Amino acid sequence: MIRTAIIGGTGYTGAELLRLLVSHPEVEIVTVSSRSEAGTAVVDAFPNLKGYLDLDFSDPSDLLDAKPDLVFFATPHGVAQAMMNDIASAGVKVIDLSADFRIKDQALWEQWYNQAHQSPEFIEQAVYGLPEVNRAAIADASLVACPGCYPTSIQLAMIPLLEKGLIDPASIVAYSGSGVSGAGRNAKVPYLLTEASENFQAYSTAGHRHEPEIVQGLRAVQSETDKPAEVLFLPHLVPMIRGIHSTVVADLVDVSADLQAVFEERYAHEPFVEVLAAGSHPQTRYVRGTNSCQLAVHPRGNRVVVLSAEDNLTKGASGQAIQCMNIIYGLEETTGLNTPAMLPG
Repeated sequence: MIRTAIIGGTGYTGAELLRLLVSHPEVEIVTVSSRSEAGTAVVDAFPNLKGYLDLDFSDPSDLLDAKPDLVFFATPHGVAQAMMNDIASAGVKVIDLSADFRIKDQALWEQWYNQAHQSPEFIEQAVYGLPEVNRAAIADASLVACPGCYPTSIQLAMIPLLEKGLIDPASIVAYSGSGVSGAGRNAKVPYLLTEASENFQAYSTAGHRHEPEIVQGLRAVQSETDKPAEVLFLPHLVPMIRGIHSTVVADLVDVSADLQAVFEERYAHEPFVEVLAAGSHPQTRYVRGTNSCQLAVHPRGNRVVVLSAEDNLTKGASGQAIQCMNIIYGLEETTGLNTPAMLPG
């Protein structure tokens, strides 16, 4: 059994980790940390786990007392990097769901996250946890930087085209809409039901902190001779609880290519990427609560439109983190993750 700890167990990604891990056949959850809830029962915060988990929240300072094999950080940025030295020294593996180790350029990270990085020595060794690209590196990793929700949906939509050199890499525009759970569990007025319901809005049009992560990931699949990928990323807040839908547009350089075949071939052996039939339109309701990303490719003359739908809390966060854990420990990637979408939800 994999002795597993979760730091940041009261947020939405922590809750999703718990929901999935309590039924994972190879996992024993040994501690769930929360400074604010230390000493209270986990099931008091999450009654849906009653009968599945009999633990109290602990203080993060007591983490290593539980002797975990693996730690999931489901925390805001800055927390994982502050604790990495002690955890790494104890030989414990880490899967970080925050943004602390995703961006390889330290100065760029500090620019977008407005703070000095506290553990720069771990940036280079961190493996970006997108299994569809980095499966082999993930298998040998001690530190995995789990991708962001928006970057996952956009990268999966563009990777087949960039790998084949079928688009102008500088022409990518991504229009993405996310449910309000993507903003976290803190009480903020814009995300209250009466504020977010019956409303649709763009935000961060001057630049979103996921943009450099998206660009970094897309450039990683290009050849050295390609023009570097650029992305105009335009996020939107959608009045739903969970889910992301990205509409990604780019200029084609080869209008004769069979784009449907390109996508089907690229993802033929990926258990959590589903390429829909030509002319299809993915919907967030059909991936809600699953680790799947649904893609549909639509040629439009000299352009291509790729539609991408995922659950921001699952394939966009906690499910993908568990997928990475399965790879690290040599398990079937689908272990603990083969669940149908929640309908209705």
